[in-house]
Amino acid sequence: MGKKTLYELQAENVRKTYFFIVLFSLMLFAIGYFFVWYFNWGITGIVFLAIFIILYNWIAYEQSDKIALASVGAEPADPEEYYLLHNVVEEVALAAGVPKPKVYIMHENQPNAFATGKDPKHAAICVTTGLLKTMNREELQGVIAHEMSHIRNRDILLMTVVAIVAGLIILLRDVFLRSMWWGVGGRRRDKNDNLGFILLLIGLILSIIAPIVVLIIRSAISRQREFLADATGAYIVRDPYGLASALEKIGNYAKPMRTASNATAHMFISNPFGKVERLFATHPPIEERIRRLKSLTI
Repeated sequence: MGKKTLYELQAENVRKTYFFIVLFSLMLFAIGYFFVWYFNWGITGIVFLAIFIILYNWIAYEQSDKIALASVGAEPADPEEYYLLHNVVEEVALAAGVPKPKVYIMHENQPNAFATGKDPKHAAICVTTGLLKTMNREELQGVIAHEMSHIRNRDILLMTVVAIVAGLIILLRDVFLRSMWWGVGGRRRDKNDNLGFILLLIGLILSIIAPIVVLIIRSAISRQREFLADATGAYIVRDPYGLASALEKIGNYAKPMRTASNATAHMFISNPFGKVERLFATHPPIEERIRRLKSLTI
């Protein structure tokens, strides 16, 4: 089978976005339905659950960039104070053939960056202050080109939607386990004990398995897209060595990021938590990414 074109990859990303929205909606409904039964909310609870899932998906789609940026405490980068950053973003956007995205910063010492938004016309790039202090212009250009590739390849919506919905599932898991621990609401006594035990077991399994499934799916999505974004970014600026050098510096920074979470880790150019097990890694090994970049012929 031949290599896919950029347009085919973009269309595939859009299809996968809708697929995962449906998949996560079913998972949310399964977890939410247990809450409805557990607290004896009846038909009214099911109706409100359905409305909540619809509204949540709509907000996740339309406001994905704002939610992601707010979750990490990002703020708009002042054009005068961060003139170099704006200049690099503008020139890379021009080379990539996409509108200049909004530019944000995070006050974090760890050098890192991510892109978000529902499409190239509603996109944003966020970098940490640590990245700006660590990188020279060539390296910063390589990092921005990587994030611009995510925008051009339509990765950003899929990655952001996964982050937002994964965050909700993890939140529901925590709420469920705490409510079970403290016995909030009490179990219905007029139900058959065996049926109640089965439903209780199903709800407990869902609350544990759902976040793990989300994590595995999120990891599989992210790892391959990082390789593609590295290569695409190198071609945009016609220089694979700037990003390779930037990744070396990023990989040498050992301290974890303060504001990142398990739901948003896959959005960054590098894992904000350091090394993790391969199955649950949100990014491919930096050493492998650097090796592939240096092997490119531009």
